[in-house]
Amino acid sequence: MLFGKSRLKLDIIMNTRNRLLSFHRNLIIIGLVCMISACSSVGIHRDHCTISPSQTLPETTPWDLAALSAQPAMEWLDRSDEVQSLYYEGLPYEGHATRVFAYYATPGTLAHDPSLDRNLPAMVLVHGGGGTAFRKWAELWAKRGYAAIAMDLSGNGPDGNRLPDGGPDQSDDTKFGKIDAPPQDQWTYHAVANAILAHSLILGFTEIDPQQTAVTGISWGGYLTCIVAGLDNRFRAAVPVYGCGFLDTDSIWLKRFDQMTSAQRRKWMQLWDPSSYVGSTSIPILFVNGGKDFAYPPDSYAKTYGLVQKNRYLRITPELPHGHIFDKPPEIEIFIEQILHKGEPLPVVRTAKVSGNRVIGNVTSRTKLVSACLRYTTDPLHIPDNTKREWITVPAKLEGKRFTAPATPSNATIWFVNVTDERNATVSSELMFP
Repeated sequence: MLFGKSRLKLDIIMNTRNRLLSFHRNLIIIGLVCMISACSSVGIHRDHCTISPSQTLPETTPWDLAALSAQPAMEWLDRSDEVQSLYYEGLPYEGHATRVFAYYATPGTLAHDPSLDRNLPAMVLVHGGGGTAFRKWAELWAKRGYAAIAMDLSGNGPDGNRLPDGGPDQSDDTKFGKIDAPPQDQWTYHAVANAILAHSLILGFTEIDPQQTAVTGISWGGYLTCIVAGLDNRFRAAVPVYGCGFLDTDSIWLKRFDQMTSAQRRKWMQLWDPSSYVGSTSIPILFVNGGKDFAYPPDSYAKTYGLVQKNRYLRITPELPHGHIFDKPPEIEIFIEQILHKGEPLPVVRTAKVSGNRVIGNVTSRTKLVSACLRYTTDPLHIPDNTKREWITVPAKLEGKRFTAPATPSNATIWFVNVTDERNATVSSELMFP
């Protein structure tokens, strides 16, 4: 009996091994075909297929962006569903090949009518900590008229269980505790690469307009979006939600950095902090956050968006809850429509400053402005729990495209102005730190 059980176990292991070898052999074959034909078969210009890295990226940038530009090998898991599922080939991790699970949806897949899918704009959707490939997220953007891909960045499959050939998990121990491992065996390396590979994958789909793609991510996905925006110039727009850089300066992970040596801390920040990359972006970015976010506090957030010198939009609302909330805030969809479809643009707060006993400023807007308010806090800049930060609201007076409000009290530590238009779209001034 013992021999029989051992033999059965060996057969299971060998069968699993053979299936994985077959899968990756097929991926390699498919990948070679994709690399040769992806651009030519769909009429994509070469400059829209290949990433052109910014000259301002640091020399320590660990990703091979030319290699990540190639369409990865893939395999459909289920094409019969309204939201389809697939695997695509990731980068090697700890010496073994990897695959990535993803959901993919279009207007045509939802309606079971492929004729609806022509020259589609596309979204790459990057989940946050504790998240996975979200079917509902891809479905939401498909209902809006986009192709959308939502991938898993924790080495899991469609059932939420670990893939035998998955990449690194997304625990904090993995994100921060492996800094002495080779960069290619660390989570951020794979998460960023897999987001870019998802983009390269769909750029080869015949229904996609390669000049109309964007990326958005939530929480750790927002962190990743900041990095990806600085690396992959094939995107037309990016929307990081919550996530930012300067994590060793002020964030919920300060204790993680305290456990590192100074050399480890410098290495982590150099390799994996968005502050090393987001300033190299050439695409418009909408930064979305709440002033009471538990993970990404206002000072680190402001330093991050401050690295982007142009085409920068802000949406800050202290009451914005933290979570995988896909359909809010509405400014995300408006911004994407603005960039990809030349939709009615979001207003922009051009100036906000103290003049005497007033806060004054002006707004550029093609839509009617309906309200404005001054938000400020007197809590210390660094507090143990940013969710406890109190924000005071003071109505501001609108006169055309100009606003005025009473000046903040002398003990205010942060302030900004929000302006809302007739679509209920809210935009923010920069955060001010008196």
